[in-house]
Amino acid sequence: MVELVRSGLEGLRESCAGRVVTPRDAGYEVMRKVWNGAVDRRPGVIVRCAGPEDAEAAITFARQEDLEISVRGGGHGFGGTAVTEGGVMLDLGALRMIDVDAASRWASCGAGATWADLDAATQVYGLATPGGTISHTGIAGLTLGGGFGWLSREHGLTADNLESADVVLADGRQVHASAREHDDLFWALRGGGGNFGVVTAFAFRLHPVGPRVRVALLFWEAERGHEAVAAIDRAVTTLPGRVSALIAFGMSAPAAPYVPEEHRTRPGHLLILAGFGPPEEHASVVAALEDTTPPLFSHTASMPYSRLQSLLDESTPWGVAAYEKALDLPSLGPDAIATLCEQAALKGSPMSFLPAFRLDGAFSAVPDEATAFGGSREPHYTMSIVALAPTAEALEAECAWVRDAWSAMLPHARDTGTYVNFIADQDEDRVRASYGGKYARLAAIKAEYDPDNVFHLNANIEPAAG
Repeated sequence: MVELVRSGLEGLRESCAGRVVTPRDAGYEVMRKVWNGAVDRRPGVIVRCAGPEDAEAAITFARQEDLEISVRGGGHGFGGTAVTEGGVMLDLGALRMIDVDAASRWASCGAGATWADLDAATQVYGLATPGGTISHTGIAGLTLGGGFGWLSREHGLTADNLESADVVLADGRQVHASAREHDDLFWALRGGGGNFGVVTAFAFRLHPVGPRVRVALLFWEAERGHEAVAAIDRAVTTLPGRVSALIAFGMSAPAAPYVPEEHRTRPGHLLILAGFGPPEEHASVVAALEDTTPPLFSHTASMPYSRLQSLLDESTPWGVAAYEKALDLPSLGPDAIATLCEQAALKGSPMSFLPAFRLDGAFSAVPDEATAFGGSREPHYTMSIVALAPTAEALEAECAWVRDAWSAMLPHARDTGTYVNFIADQDEDRVRASYGGKYARLAAIKAEYDPDNVFHLNANIEPAAG
């Protein structure tokens, strides 16, 4: 078997334009690392793809040698599914080419690009597509799981703005998926995750954004948690159409110049409001909050959209040890607020927090069956309980807090399902609950394009029987 793998490996090297790296090769230790520092897996082979042909060759090699396949785009997932133990890792990080057609408001990009890459290329023209909130996140994983961010209230999910995708299938075929070609696959790619093939390129619709936006940060101390969270909920559920919000419950105040020194690292609740419309619209929302429920401190500034996209980068630095569980909340009633404040106070690491997004507006205007996105399009909160620690050893106790807090919040949730990009554990029941009535259709498409479940390191959808 070892000789067979060696023989096949030499053939793989000869057929690939990109690098083929094993544990004996220089650069292996760096290439196997991903954003989550708690992930410590060792692939048998890493193929740094120079194009879709390399992905095809790697898939063929892995299947011939009966080796597990993982796919690394940006490497930002909490679960670390980008890295296989002992198998073949397809590293798409070299595929970062971006082409912007400003006149048509359209952009194509390689699957190794990050949101920092795409935003930099599109903001030259004052354009953008909905992306995440951490700029070093890869575009591939976020898009395939649905993807939401600051622009989702105006323009929907990232997947709602996907025009087409180039895919290498489990049998090695290269196909182009869009509303006109392989439309069933295209539907599945918009929220169904990495279950159906290796996407090597994406094309997105773009929208006029920025180049500057108004941003306000408001922070309330933990001692006023019930009052603060209720005020945040009232504000966020009644926002004007061109103002978006991100909430960081249980956040420790940053050690930033705009934070009074005596309040730095103090636990509390942070609300970030981003205004994409008239400045006075954003200012009125901020003023109303400051008048009715004065924060401990606040800060308002005008900044480039790309700066907003990287505003939270330091809160989730590359290499941090991380774990999360998430749930969807239809509302934040008094009982949910009480539980939330109680659980936020129990975290051990000052880096840990509970980020929440209110999904409504353009997100809810898209018909539920239009994409494979898991969960309801009804307005709701999606909340993640995030443990962050400087080392994997320090993370262990914090993981227990995440699980306990998730269990405590679950009675207030819609069900056990959630946004699939937030599912860090291999949990078939939660995947099924997240997709609900769409699961059967996804399983049928999986059976057509990946009947052997070659691509299973993800929020996995089992191929339909027969």
